[in-house]
Amino acid sequence: MSLHKDPELKEAVLNLSPREKDKLLIRLISKDKMLMKQLHFQLLEDEDDLSRRIESLREKLNEMSNPNRSDIKNSAVYSNYKGLTSLIRQQSGLINEHEKITKDKFSEVEFRLLILENAFKTYPILFEKSYIAISDKLHRYVIARLKATLTKYDKLHEDLQFDLQESYNYITGFAAENDLY
Repeated sequence: MSLHKDPELKEAVLNLSPREKDKLLIRLISKDKMLMKQLHFQLLEDEDDLSRRIESLREKLNEMSNPNRSDIKNSAVYSNYKGLTSLIRQQSGLINEHEKITKDKFSEVEFRLLILENAFKTYPILFEKSYIAISDKLHRYVIARLKATLTKYDKLHEDLQFDLQESYNYITGFAAENDLY
């Protein structure tokens, strides 16, 4: 139930003493891990911390994409399609969490371009036409990620777009060559 739908409860909460409100607030915050992370970032971190977060996530995404680290191979086999779909979803989840915490649109777009670029460069055969049914699932998922990423890219300031231009050009070129639009 929403607090806005129960004005009596809202009024009662607002009339609590500051000490009772503080206790209630702390209890509520502790039940939501994402809210705790967001508050920690907003209240306790600065630009240097954001830079460290960005670098840490970049390293993690690159490590996850390393073909020596995973069992995914660049060959048209069921398990490779399934593994790459899972990997990109996992990486997207990390980026989603980063964006929810930091609200940093530039790094979000940068990382989304990075995971697509890594996938395209490392596993190009998995993006070719295939009769293996699971390949269609990977291609549909990547197309959706691609469209969402390009939309977010278009919303960035042109100076920020310029910084990501090389990656953008590679991804759009690869996508066009492989009919991923």
